[in-house]
Amino acid sequence: MAMYLEHFGLSEAPFKITPHTEFFFAGANRGETLDALMFAITSGEGMVKVTGEVGSGKTMLCRVLMERLPAEVETIYLAVPSISRDEILGTIASDLGIKPANSTTKIIRALQTRLIELHAAGRQVVALIDEAHAMPLETLEEIRLLSNLETGHDKLMQIVVFGQPELDAHLMLPNMRQLRERITHSFNLQPLPAREIYDYLNFRLRAAGYKGPDLFSPDAVKLIAEASEGLTRRINIYADKTLLAAYAQGTHNVTVDHVRAAIADTRIIMEPAPSRP
Repeated sequence: MAMYLEHFGLSEAPFKITPHTEFFFAGANRGETLDALMFAITSGEGMVKVTGEVGSGKTMLCRVLMERLPAEVETIYLAVPSISRDEILGTIASDLGIKPANSTTKIIRALQTRLIELHAAGRQVVALIDEAHAMPLETLEEIRLLSNLETGHDKLMQIVVFGQPELDAHLMLPNMRQLRERITHSFNLQPLPAREIYDYLNFRLRAAGYKGPDLFSPDAVKLIAEASEGLTRRINIYADKTLLAAYAQGTHNVTVDHVRAAIADTRIIMEPAPSRP
């Protein structure tokens, strides 16, 4: 737990990098993307793709989506990038209460039977596949085959894939053309614009119980925006260490010097986000 909680009057750490859904920030088109995903799934719109840079908030969006889908939608969450094509079938079947089978054909038939039962009962099934960019190409192809499961009018399973920009590169391969053509909606999570980072920081602080005046000065926010390139994971890391630096000095005034200390203390080993127009 952050050492500065009592110092700043916080009930919990405001800048955790793990995706706690009560800290979901609806700005920077996150809220609109969530609404669009909800509509696409409940309308039976086929396959959907969400891409974004490392640390842009894809997993947070996925977790919030799981919480907010209607009760009649059964969700299957997959986040094991190295999973094989047979393992993904077995995992989905297990989540739907289907007993293991010794052949792919039997699993597919059992899946279709179970999905038809759920459809007849007025229920939908959606598979949310995180880290899809790291999946073997054969597993991605299996996802396409799963999207073939349908009645005469409706898809029996909705599929939403979340991944880094490398996913788009994989989908552009010639042997991925059939899967690419199944995707009916694509969304991209852009880094937060500098003008929205101030609102993001204040939102997280208020969600964590802070009730005082705004902590981060405009100059401090500007420096965090430049150093983080708008990626929420980096913003959280810098903001957390900035508050720790202010706490260490026994002050409630968060300054640019505290941000500089946080940046100097942070070692983020990753490729920089691509430049944006």
